[in-house]
Amino acid sequence: MRCVIARFPFDLTKSGVLESMRGIKPEQITGESVIIGRRTYPVKQVGQVITRQDRRDFSGNEVLRAMSRLGFTCPGPTGPTDPAAAPRRVLTPLQQASALLGSPASA
Repeated sequence: MRCVIARFPFDLTKSGVLESMRGIKPEQITGESVIIGRRTYPVKQVGQVITRQDRRDFSGNEVLRAMSRLGFTCPGPTGPTDPAAAPRRVLTPLQQASALLGSPASA
């Protein structure tokens, strides 16, 4: 498949991407990602390996679009989540009091 990344044309194949990423250890994922084989890689790492360009030269969306068209799974952003943003369970007054007092000791 022919695609353009950072204004340069590339002829990519699924098998070619699999071969390029073989033996590459995934970095920590802080944003968008691509599942290649059994590993999940940051999209910028994949772009750097398959294009041999600096990560600042292309956007993650260019690589995501190409990987999606090749048939790779591109899950949404992952990474550290903010616990304050997580939905909280509403406690009854009795549950709140029990939580503040702690559970009774086992006899």
